[in-house]
Amino acid sequence: MRYDREHLATLLAVVEEGTLDAAAGRLRITPSAVSQRLKAFEEQVGRVLVVRSKPARATEPGEALVRMARQLALLEHEADQALGTAEGGVSTIPIAVNADSMSTWLLPALERVAASRPVVFELHRDDQDHTAGWLAAGTVMGAVTSQARPVPGCTSTPLGRMRYRPRAAPAFAARWFPTGVDAASLAAAPVVVFDEKDRLQDDYVRRVARRPLEPPRHLVPASADFALAVRLGLGWAMLPDAQAEGTVLLDEARHLDVALHWQQWNLRSPLLDAVAAEVVATARGVLAA
Repeated sequence: MRYDREHLATLLAVVEEGTLDAAAGRLRITPSAVSQRLKAFEEQVGRVLVVRSKPARATEPGEALVRMARQLALLEHEADQALGTAEGGVSTIPIAVNADSMSTWLLPALERVAASRPVVFELHRDDQDHTAGWLAAGTVMGAVTSQARPVPGCTSTPLGRMRYRPRAAPAFAARWFPTGVDAASLAAAPVVVFDEKDRLQDDYVRRVARRPLEPPRHLVPASADFALAVRLGLGWAMLPDAQAEGTVLLDEARHLDVALHWQQWNLRSPLLDAVAAEVVATARGVLAA
């Protein structure tokens, strides 16, 4: 089946902007024209492509076409750049990444790409166990993920292991762990967690206590503030070494490693390849092998 570029651009605008009115503004047409194009596209493929919710979202068939639309937009822009016919535009590369990678090593890699190429980045933060889902949905072109197996239509490259150790402020450690870490102290001491997907602290607790525990929990869903909460003595948490300043190590014998991978569309794009090269090189210089 051949797809109309106008239909693909309209579908992409609706999904990215979230409403037909916003998509109409981006495409410089009327909302009625957006609706007509979308209806014609759905009739052509015989599938519902968009759930008309607020915000609008792609259905499973729609996700495949959104991914195709993004790929075409990237290739067309790169062709314009190569031919000298681009009108000063920049490419947008959406990336899904876990909070700790974003706050410790990823941004310098992206800055080096942006300093030499006409590109802007759209970062989507999620737990490393869930970022691959953004690729599968066609929302992003690349992802830092704990999933080694490539998402269909993507490639996967190992980056290294992010190492987490149990840490706390010195005064907090002296109060709650005066004789070291054990099941009793972990059951009583307040812990800081990032969000409902953050299982690192629970995994460490099970390793020590050999059973799940339910200590008091502080929810702090921002990476820099999460580390600050630990430094201020709100609770203990598993921190990467890059965020360990101002804390003490609670357990010399145990740590948790999270293996990370870079997955991206299996698409020969000089820009996407340049992003991958910087991400992989930077990660391998920072993460454990």
